[in-house]
Amino acid sequence: MNRNRRNNFWGLSGLILILLSGGILMTDSNSNAHASAGGAPAQNGWRLLEPVTYENISIFPVVSAQGADTSAFATLDEALASGDAVVTEQGSAIYRARDGSGRPPIAGGAQVNQLVLINRGKKPLLLLAGEVVSGGKQDRIIGKDRIVPIGAEPLPLDVFCVERGRWTGGSAKFASAMMMVHPSVREKAAVDEDQARVWAAVRAQESMSSNLESNPNAAGAAAGAAAAPTPAISSRSVDSAIATAAPTESYRKIYQSSQVSGSVENFADQVQKRFERATTGLKGERVVGVVVAYGGEVAWSDIFASSQLFEAYWPKLLRSYAVEALTRHATRETVSLTDARDFLRPASGRTREETEPGVYRWRERTEGKAAEIELEALDPKPLTLHWLKVLRLS
Repeated sequence: MNRNRRNNFWGLSGLILILLSGGILMTDSNSNAHASAGGAPAQNGWRLLEPVTYENISIFPVVSAQGADTSAFATLDEALASGDAVVTEQGSAIYRARDGSGRPPIAGGAQVNQLVLINRGKKPLLLLAGEVVSGGKQDRIIGKDRIVPIGAEPLPLDVFCVERGRWTGGSAKFASAMMMVHPSVREKAAVDEDQARVWAAVRAQESMSSNLESNPNAAGAAAGAAAAPTPAISSRSVDSAIATAAPTESYRKIYQSSQVSGSVENFADQVQKRFERATTGLKGERVVGVVVAYGGEVAWSDIFASSQLFEAYWPKLLRSYAVEALTRHATRETVSLTDARDFLRPASGRTREETEPGVYRWRERTEGKAAEIELEALDPKPLTLHWLKVLRLS
């Protein structure tokens, strides 16, 4: 090769290398931008749509073209309805498998913060913090996201009471209430793990008091000033529901009472109509979750591995968000798409982790008032089934 050809060769090669390296840098830059804007885990390819707004709530649909196959997992609602899952008080009964074989009860008497669950089905069972089960000596909510494998031994299940005034035998077995407690209650269980705060939040006291502390206008209204109106679900309406329909302070009965349920259903229906319009006609993408803001504050997100899981939980999640909105003071503030994207940035603070080998990994990260919880299935391959982030009220 003569000198001119060598120079031309190396000049062209150098140009190609420069272009390739530039392309790599552009790819990395775009990837990082997507990770910071789209949330964690970035490989899920999440994208936020413009918000669905009604009154004081803004809901940003989270869409993805990369939904996983989650048909191998059962939800608590469907498993309890079919008999594939059984939940009872501790020590109350022999647990029967589908084949009729019996397993002795877990020793010890009934406890407020523990039930027993057995998965008799043919699918691993997905549990989410905040799901309500009704029956036994008092209604409870699931305390923590987790997966119960096929054929597992009777499982001592961490729960929180959402019916403070009852400790008497109801049905021996628990049924699904087809409800998710609203975020203020769910936070106290999933993040704070505090029974007293769960009870306070059931009566809407936690969200109301926190709202007064952070919102001077709301405080003025509470003092009688001409400011924000009283929330649709006020402490007075909750007290009225307890006095007439829910003397045991049952969360289910309070929020299904005539004093409360009408407002919740109307609010949820209005949001659902707008949500359907905003998400109809998506091409190549499906809704897998939401980011939720109240007034000018992004406060919550629930994102799933698939649209199928999201659709299974959406009806009761929507009503839980509606209850939360109705316990907060009205405000004209709204949040932007950028605010919602910023909320999905992964927390980088303290991490706690719990693992059942070969079944699931639960991970919590906290940074300031933000807390995020990730539930990862480990079988048949690692898969994040649910990702939750909350801006804590306290």
